[in-house]
Amino acid sequence: MFNLFHLSLKLNGFPIEKAQADFEKIVAVSEVDYPRHLEQKKKDIVEFHFKNNAFYKEFIGGKTFDKWNDLPVLTKQDLQKPLKERLSNGFSEKTVFVNKTSGSSGTPFVFAKDKDAHAMTWASIIYRFGWYDIDFNTSYQARFYGIPLDFIGYRKERLKDFLSKRYRFPIFDLSDKVLDGILKNFKTKKFDYINGYTSSIVLFGKYLQARNIILTDVCPTLKVCMVTSEMLFEEDKMLLEKHLGVPVVNEYGASELDLIAFQNTKGEWQVNSETLFVEILDENNRPVSNGVEGKIVITSLYNKAHPFIRYEIGDVGILDEKSTAKHPILKKLIGRTSDVAILPSGKKSPGLTFYYVTKSIIEDDGNVKEFIIRQTKLDTFEIDYVSSVALTSEQTIAIEKAIASYLEPGLHFTYNRKEVLKRTARGKLKQFDSLL
Repeated sequence: MFNLFHLSLKLNGFPIEKAQADFEKIVAVSEVDYPRHLEQKKKDIVEFHFKNNAFYKEFIGGKTFDKWNDLPVLTKQDLQKPLKERLSNGFSEKTVFVNKTSGSSGTPFVFAKDKDAHAMTWASIIYRFGWYDIDFNTSYQARFYGIPLDFIGYRKERLKDFLSKRYRFPIFDLSDKVLDGILKNFKTKKFDYINGYTSSIVLFGKYLQARNIILTDVCPTLKVCMVTSEMLFEEDKMLLEKHLGVPVVNEYGASELDLIAFQNTKGEWQVNSETLFVEILDENNRPVSNGVEGKIVITSLYNKAHPFIRYEIGDVGILDEKSTAKHPILKKLIGRTSDVAILPSGKKSPGLTFYYVTKSIIEDDGNVKEFIIRQTKLDTFEIDYVSSVALTSEQTIAIEKAIASYLEPGLHFTYNRKEVLKRTARGKLKQFDSLL
């Protein structure tokens, strides 16, 4: 089989075969030797940036640190300066992979990876997808993603899709008419797997449910579905597995880093310990015990072009008590630190709590397709939703009652029924948004 995907990486200067060989060596390091291997990699990357990166040297105050935990934590705000000021010696914007974060944390910035590190990212993705018998050179992907709408950006993405053996469904309009067209594609194309934003795939799952369709009945080649970028709730996962007819795998990643955690075949969210070092820290940037929630802070062990050392990604999570250096397990991803609701009593609550409580009430009958919640004042929230018929007063009363018991009473809600919900430029649906 002609390896078009590998070829396109090589033509762009990403040494994928070397990266895969290096990655296999890391995977082969034993459980016993792994802590020592990891300590060495952490030390190597800090020393490299201390010697070769003026931005990082200045950031840590120009001094070396004996203890890892004394190294300062890097935030997205620290990185909001021109890229050329942040690149290591020997790298220029022309010789690295340059991209932009999605800005879903509210703080977008441009970042770089050297070509070896970017190839290593692909080696890590190829390895994990291989757990589900997916081969990037031969497997055909149904892709639920955003796409640039300007002519050049659009054509570029379509070419990338062709080279990467994938067919993209743009997700800015997912009305029933558009979903009819998507279903037709599944009837005529031999897709091996689905990959894309959680909210869009869930919407497609609900469309199938309403028509009592199991997708593998019309597309029997389908093996698995990978969802990314937005929260996957347990009941949505069950709905998808039933109506897609395949296992649904939850991935958690960041464009500036790599896949951070990927559900393994045992159903655990296995953290990528090969190219990353993931820590959970408290408010004072001290490590917490496994099983305790805190800020997710990540070190990219191989990116020499740009430092991501103890980088606070903006998410909150918990590592499982049974985690080891070689096999850390993400027990729970709680959501973004920026998506917090501050209530009149002074209580802080993850915005997804609102979303979750509301979801449990208004999606019972399948009327509401999707919704978002916005906090406009301390005690005031707006709910935008798409549905076949408007919410009844009984439903809105039930929502407010449930939120009063879960969070606190005395909060005010307005409900706006919409034809379609506004997504970000990349097609993500921001489930909770605080305007405070």
